[in-house]
Amino acid sequence: MTVEDAREKYRASAIRPRRLDDGPQAAVTAVDTTIGTADGGSFRCRVYTPESDEGRVITYLHGGGWVLGDVDTHDWGCRTMAASLNAVVVSADYRRAPEFPYPTPLRDAIAAARWTSRSFPGRDHVIAGDSAGAHMALGVALDARDTRDVEFAAQLLLYPPVDPSLRIASACEHAEGYLLSVDDMAWHYELYAPDPRQRREPAVDLLSADVRDLPPTVLATAEFDPLCDEGAEMAEKLRTAGVTVRYVPGPGLVHGYFVMQDIVPAAAARTREVFRELDAVLRSVRRSAPGQRAEALQGD
Repeated sequence: MTVEDAREKYRASAIRPRRLDDGPQAAVTAVDTTIGTADGGSFRCRVYTPESDEGRVITYLHGGGWVLGDVDTHDWGCRTMAASLNAVVVSADYRRAPEFPYPTPLRDAIAAARWTSRSFPGRDHVIAGDSAGAHMALGVALDARDTRDVEFAAQLLLYPPVDPSLRIASACEHAEGYLLSVDDMAWHYELYAPDPRQRREPAVDLLSADVRDLPPTVLATAEFDPLCDEGAEMAEKLRTAGVTVRYVPGPGLVHGYFVMQDIVPAAAARTREVFRELDAVLRSVRRSAPGQRAEALQGD
């Protein structure tokens, strides 16, 4: 399958007829904007504003293996997130591989988070993503920790890939036959980071990264997913480093369940649980003096 064929197949599976005149999503408005980049390029963002606002903002990075997906494939999920958490959601349509391999997608993600921080000051800011978007969300959090350009109240990581060697995924009980396979992940990594040396960098090989002093984290996995075990290992790595972690397993679910909420009741139920955990984290976080990192007071 060519990249374009794969993109069309992904879009066809993720974008389905849905009613926007009923349910909580009906109260969410969406506006597209464009963010310029340091290299002279640009990318689109979609800003979702809920009817009820609790002073939160989420920079969201969509999944799709750094190659597939866009703001349209994740539109319904972001609307649901905005309505469920009473938060403004900024969904970044970062430039994708193979046309723009690493580090361009990650740099776009960092730029999106900085734009969100400037555009919505004073809010509890969450960096979030699913699959490859979760991988980059963690990379954005690492950059923010080191540069102090953005202060995050929390991070949300939905079934993140964190081991480009695929050693853990290959040994997983569900490595093949459940929507996403190890071979699929190898293809995505090769397109995202074509130079094998790049896959040893901490921003790509996240299991080797120093994850101390990161914001409180909600990390979710899916049972029938080759990334399940490495996601659980990342949750433990974060916890061992002193990061507050709420781990949400996904029994009976496959990779990508965030975009299946309207057709898989179990996916919708688990996503609601993820949102409840993130809500609890945000309620437990109190901001200290300006410029200092928010710290979690409970919820470990």
